[in-house]
Amino acid sequence: MKLFVTGGLGFIGSNFIRYILNKYPNASIVNFDKQTYASCKASLKDIQGSKRYRFLKGDICNKRAVKNAMNGCNAVINFAAESHVDRSIKDPVVFLKTNIIGVEVLLSVAKNLKIKKFIQISTDEVYGSRLRGSFKEGDILEPNSPYSASKASADLIVRSYSKTYNFNAMITRSSNNFGPFQFPEKVIPLFVTNLLKNKKVPLYGDGKNVRDWIFVLDNCAGIDLVLRKGKGGEIYNIGAGNEINNKQLTQTILKILEKSDKYVKYVKDRLGHDRRYSIDTSKIRKLGFKLEVSFPEAIVSTVNWYKVNQLWWMKLKKGY
Repeated sequence: MKLFVTGGLGFIGSNFIRYILNKYPNASIVNFDKQTYASCKASLKDIQGSKRYRFLKGDICNKRAVKNAMNGCNAVINFAAESHVDRSIKDPVVFLKTNIIGVEVLLSVAKNLKIKKFIQISTDEVYGSRLRGSFKEGDILEPNSPYSASKASADLIVRSYSKTYNFNAMITRSSNNFGPFQFPEKVIPLFVTNLLKNKKVPLYGDGKNVRDWIFVLDNCAGIDLVLRKGKGGEIYNIGAGNEINNKQLTQTILKILEKSDKYVKYVKDRLGHDRRYSIDTSKIRKLGFKLEVSFPEAIVSTVNWYKVNQLWWMKLKKGY
C-alpha cells in the first residue's frame, strides 16, 4: 500500500501519516505539501529518515507537479486545505483556489492515473448550524463561512467525479479535531499556549457556541477505516459525541492548567459564527468505528503535550 497524502505537514495530516506508518509495516507514504504558514516539518521529524516515507514540496493546484508526485501510488488522501475560518473571512480567494481548484486537480490526475481510492477530508461545518438533532450524510449543505463554503464545493466536485466517471472517491466529514501538533491559531492550542505564557484567552461572544470535539488519532482511525472498508461514492461523518460549548471548554483548560477566570477575555463575536455543530455517526459505526480515547483523558494529554513541547510551538506562535 503506497499512499499519496497531501497536506501531510499540517495537523491532521501529520498525525495520520505517523498513525499509518506505525500501524502498517508494509505501508509507504508520499507526503505532498506546499509548506504554507500552517505546515511544520518538525511535526514529522521522528520519521524523516524512514525508507517508507518521502516528502515532496508542491502545490495541489499545479497539475504537472501533482502528476509526477502521485504516479505509482495506490490511494490518495487529501488533507491539503486552507482551514482557518477567521482567515477565510478576511481573504476568501486563497480558500477558493486551494480548497476547490486544488481538489479538482487532484481528482483529475488521480482518475487519469487510475488511482484505486480517493478520500477527500472534509468537515462538519459544510452542514451549517443546527440547534437540535444531528446532521446525517445526506442532509442539505448550508455552509455559513467562506471556508466551509469552499469545502462544501469541493465535496460536490468529489461527488461529481464519483457519479460521472464512476471514480472510487469517498468523503469524510469530521467534527472539531484536537491533539498534538495543532497549529496555535486554533482554539485549544491557542488557549493552552496563551495560558502557558500567562496571557489571556479570547473567548468569542457569549461563549455558548457548541462543538463536538474528537481526538485527532480517533479521526485518523476513522479515515483509515474508510480507506479499508468504505464504499465508493459514499460520505462518512466522523465524530465523538463530545458536545460542549466554548465556555465549558475554556473552563476545562483553565482547570487543567490551574488558572483562574481572570485569564478569560470576552471578545466581539466572529462574523457568521455557527451556533452548534452536531453530526450523526451511525454510518461509520456500522463499519466498526469506535473511540479509543475519552475526551477527559485526551484533553489532559493534549494540554500536557503542549507543556512538554514548548520548543515546537513557540517558534510558530511567534510568527503567527
